Amino acid sequence: MKSITIKGSERESVGKKATKALRDAGQVPCVLYGGDKPVHFAAEEKAFKSLVYTPNAHTVVIEAGKNSYNAILQDIQVHPVSDKILHIDFFQLNDAKEITMEVPVKVTGTSPGVLNGGVLRLNQRKLKVKALPKNLPDFVEANISEMEMGNKMYVTKLVSDSYKLMHPDNTVVAQVRISRAAMKAAQEAAKAAKGAPAKGKKK
Repeated sequence: MKSITIKGSERESVGKKATKALRDAGQVPCVLYGGDKPVHFAAEEKAFKSLVYTPNAHTVVIEAGKNSYNAILQDIQVHPVSDKILHIDFFQLNDAKEITMEVPVKVTGTSPGVLNGGVLRLNQRKLKVKALPKNLPDFVEANISEMEMGNKMYVTKLVSDSYKLMHPDNTVVAQVRISRAAMKAAQEAAKAAKGAPAKGKKK
């Protein structure tokens, strides 16, 4: 999985006044969990744009002072009106321990069902995977080249030796639905095959 580097500085004061002062200065207060003790640090808001405002999944290298940590984004708080980032929680990675995170679904191939007028619906745009840090994928590939009209792709179709998918087996990832136009054409064809219904007698 691709990694993004966030450069910041550790902070000792974590009170409300200190936190407000950081935000007023364009800094985002953050906490890194998962180590021996929580690490409080702050970085410029623009440093998080490539991490937060993207559909892609990334791990993070946090450079706080003289220390460096490998982590993933765990939680983010955003202002409800301005969308300004208020606070971010990170979780430190351990090379020997599995981690669970969401990664995007990447559709590949061409569906025969879509070519025949069906509509592809992606039910799950992201999936939770569990893996060692070195095995975390950039995305989960969903190959739709065998999907006919009316077919569903279940999460069991996407199994991998490198990671586990943390979803029930009946989770639908994608499906090819019959479009209204295709359904109407099928109904008209069926009606034509049966022949026009006899007209009723006038009273």
